[in-house]
Amino acid sequence: MTYLAKFRVWRGDDKGGDLADYKVDVNEGEVVLDIIHRLQATQSGDLAVRWNCKAGKCGSCSAEINGRPRLLCMTRMSTFTEEETITVTPMRAFPVIRDLVTDVSFNYRKAREVPSFAPPANLKPGEYRMQQVDVERSQEFRKCIECFLCQNTCHVVRDHEENKQAFSGPRFLMRIAELDMHPLDTADRQHQAQDEHGLGMCNITKCCTEVCPEHIKITDNALIPMKERVVDRKYDPLVWLGSKIGRRS
Repeated sequence: MTYLAKFRVWRGDDKGGDLADYKVDVNEGEVVLDIIHRLQATQSGDLAVRWNCKAGKCGSCSAEINGRPRLLCMTRMSTFTEEETITVTPMRAFPVIRDLVTDVSFNYRKAREVPSFAPPANLKPGEYRMQQVDVERSQEFRKCIECFLCQNTCHVVRDHEENKQAFSGPRFLMRIAELDMHPLDTADRQHQAQDEHGLGMCNITKCCTEVCPEHIKITDNALIPMKERVVDRKYDPLVWLGSKIGRRS
């Protein structure tokens, strides 16, 4: 069944812009990205939108729909009523390049700041076999498609531009937690998380978890455990004492 939907789409660039009103046909089973493509084909050939797989796996088509960070390709039109006006805007936490396309290079800079996996120096290839118990805690974090919706909705980044220098955001704090949980990683991830990536600035509102399209429990399974380990190391007297006692070789 086809009906005429009312859309409001943000049009503009880094110098400014505004919402433009459209009426566009919607067919049964379509998603919001289908409608944006129809607008490009029939009414606004210069409408800019970033997308790739249209299957919820590349993370390219992140935007805000009626104020909520979502993937355009995974938001079904059946979510809305036929009378509803659907507003599509770019992610608010990042600078606009044009229309729905934002500059997410902040995230790539933060990714480069996270040191890679650091195994023991004397470990040779084939000397260690991973068991499922070694990886099951951090396995869900590997589902991340880097859509950066969690980064966009995190108010520490979204509402305070000045925090971006000191705060890496939930996606990369989750990456640090994943490496810290690895039984062979030797880097001091807890120190890095707190002092270099701003873990203490996260106040665990769980907004990042709520918008994750892969349903990763970012707050409960990554950020809170990392915070607990940092606090134990810094304030637990037994942990502190243990760190000062030399180990036998």
